[in-house]
Amino acid sequence: MRALVQRVTGARVTSRASTDGEFVEVGSIAAGLVVLLGVTHTDDGASADKMASKLWGLRVFDDDAGVMNVSSSDAGAEVLVVSQFTLYGNTSKGRRPSWVDAAPPEVAEPLVDRVVEGLRELGATVGTGRFRTEMQVELVNDGPVTVLVET
Repeated sequence: MRALVQRVTGARVTSRASTDGEFVEVGSIAAGLVVLLGVTHTDDGASADKMASKLWGLRVFDDDAGVMNVSSSDAGAEVLVVSQFTLYGNTSKGRRPSWVDAAPPEVAEPLVDRVVEGLRELGATVGTGRFRTEMQVELVNDGPVTVLVET
């Protein structure tokens, strides 16, 4: 499981409505983390649980001395989780990414849901995107801080 995590002052995700083609907001957060989450073939429930724990304990928020030493849980950070199969794009050959390392949707969706549920059980306020839809993510990266987290 792979997550590209950005510390933000705020973020929202919209999804294209199937009926009229307009984008509608499906999730938003105030200060916290935007998590673009990718799933590969070897991921399972244990991977999802570990990812939720790592994200909630990730120390990327400033302490009083301005050092990134405060965890998401201690900062009371909100989390916006957006599924992102393209994190497993392989560009080692040619110019067009291969997506074979990304888990198929029927495998990935329940694992993304499990990460979201795990974060909520740990105490996080979580917003989400909408699986299998075209989405647009708007955010204000704080720092900027961007970290790749893998299980």
